Amino acid sequence: MAKPGQDLKGAKGGMSELSARLLFVFFAIVVFRLGSFVPIPGIDANVLAQFFEQQKGTIVEMFNMFSGGALERASVFALGIMPYISASIIVQLLTVMHPKLAELKKEGEAGRRKINQYTRYGTLFLATIQALSISTQLPNMAAGLVINPGPGFYFIATVSLVTGTMFLMWLGEQITERGIGNGISLLIFTGIVAGFPSAIGQTVEQARQGDLHFLLLLFIAAVVVVVTWGVVFFERGQRRIVVNYAKQQHGRQAAAPQFLPLKVNMAGVIPPIFASSIILFPGTIAAWFGQGGNAGGTSGTMADFFQELSMMLSQGQPLHMILYAAATIFFCFFYTALVFNPRETAENLKKSGAFIPGIRPGEQTSKYIDNVMTRLTLAGALYITFVCLVPEFLMSALKVQFYFGGTSLLIIVVVIMDFMAQVQAHRMSHQYESVLKKANLKGYGR
Repeated sequence: MAKPGQDLKGAKGGMSELSARLLFVFFAIVVFRLGSFVPIPGIDANVLAQFFEQQKGTIVEMFNMFSGGALERASVFALGIMPYISASIIVQLLTVMHPKLAELKKEGEAGRRKINQYTRYGTLFLATIQALSISTQLPNMAAGLVINPGPGFYFIATVSLVTGTMFLMWLGEQITERGIGNGISLLIFTGIVAGFPSAIGQTVEQARQGDLHFLLLLFIAAVVVVVTWGVVFFERGQRRIVVNYAKQQHGRQAAAPQFLPLKVNMAGVIPPIFASSIILFPGTIAAWFGQGGNAGGTSGTMADFFQELSMMLSQGQPLHMILYAAATIFFCFFYTALVFNPRETAENLKKSGAFIPGIRPGEQTSKYIDNVMTRLTLAGALYITFVCLVPEFLMSALKVQFYFGGTSLLIIVVVIMDFMAQVQAHRMSHQYESVLKKANLKGYGR
């Protein structure tokens, strides 16, 4: 029989593992925040601050929000994690369209590692392209921004930006493996939250000076509360399909029915992040080249075109909202199809002797689950689009001078819920292990 001291020691060991994971996440976030203050060599910080003051309400400000202010400081983390997200989109699309990659995906853990390696190569390629574009356009953005422009600066800036992105990719993977939660999502979450104190401070200052009416401030707070409640409600929402097991009988009485839970939003925060990444990339490049015309880097006509394109892709603009909604809905369906396979689920139910009442096992069950999942995904896609765009529309109409759209709010709430759920799962697993040890199950956990 297990001794009480051994049980306590095992429970403490389980909690110490959880504490170690939480501590790792904390230190990783600290490293991320410290790195966002390490500047690219050769940049005049004062000129850069003046430039970003002119970019309020543009696509550049939105990109800066996702990088946690690193772009505004010309940090080595200025590109953020967006090249990795873009590479993930491309690789996942290819796994659907390319037969060889599709087969690789079916090979289990070995195939997953190979696909992750391709994603890393894609991240390196995209980060290099973006870093070259930014470093060559930096001298043209504003006079005196780069202290000593030339090939040496281009090389150092490009290497710094690419290294920063690759380090963030590695850091995110380490958080996922050695910490708790999805590392990439936590880094994006940290970048968004990092800008909240200054954003809230600016809003309060506007209200204090009379630029923002107190009732309007209360309305904004109410919108945030309502949207947060809506996100929590839908993220916890499930459609439970009744599942019976043919062999589960207790005498003459059938066993209680079990359920197959299907989430309303199975894709999580991936669709809005992917949609943001797709819109941010061309919008930011257009902003760089458009600004370059003011310093003689781009011809006047082309500079005007890029400036116009950048403005059209900025938050609150009709084109931005249309593209964002379309991309979000597409990725809701696309990513749900990647993570959930109705045919595979139907086969697993059939093998385990389970069936849905009134539906024949096999192909009919697969079609039924697919129809239910399609309706749920449509509802989830509309909910995500509404949450992401309605607050943005209101903030644009109310002329609030900081970006606090539904995208950031959705990411924050979902990441917190996922993080807390995983913490709870770790605690439950350790408690379950302790119970099994109390039952004197020899060899468990060895």
